[in-house]
Amino acid sequence: MHPGRATGVAGLAYARKLRLLVTVTIIGVLAWFLLNVLERETRHAEERAANMVLAQLRAALVIRGAEVMLSREGDLGAQVGINPFKLVEHQWLNYQGACRSQQPARGNWCFHWREQKQTVNRPKGWLIYTPRQRIDLDRRRTEPGKPLAWKVTTEFADRNNNGQREQDERPTGLKLSPVSLTAEAAPTQDAQR
Repeated sequence: MHPGRATGVAGLAYARKLRLLVTVTIIGVLAWFLLNVLERETRHAEERAANMVLAQLRAALVIRGAEVMLSREGDLGAQVGINPFKLVEHQWLNYQGACRSQQPARGNWCFHWREQKQTVNRPKGWLIYTPRQRIDLDRRRTEPGKPLAWKVTTEFADRNNNGQREQDERPTGLKLSPVSLTAEAAPTQDAQR
């Protein structure tokens, strides 16, 4: 009998420990792989859900813009900054309404309105979304917990293709435009405190 070779009870115990170690290793690798897949799929689901909300709000703005343009007293400029969630008759689970803090909870939307003169009937402001994780939203790369904002603005026939509306370029509809919270919204937020 070879002295280095384990036999009998000691050999069986060694074989069981080796099988247990291999089994635990395989299960660990599979669990790690499945957790990566789960994380990737939750990121894709959040990305699709947020882009779907933006698409539905944009569709509602197209309809609202057409209604305003077809009405005799319609003024697209008066629609700038409106809350697009009010245009869709749907109970949004992740829409918190008016923002109660500087940003909504992760994975939620809110409407940050700014103070207006007493003569203005509607609150005007920004639509804000705070992603749960890093996603691509509206062709922008997001960071988890950092809010993104959009504002309802007017589209116009840009005749000279400079991207800026001149006096002779008439508005043609409504759209959601990305807004930088640090540049445009910060002074308004400070004014409300």
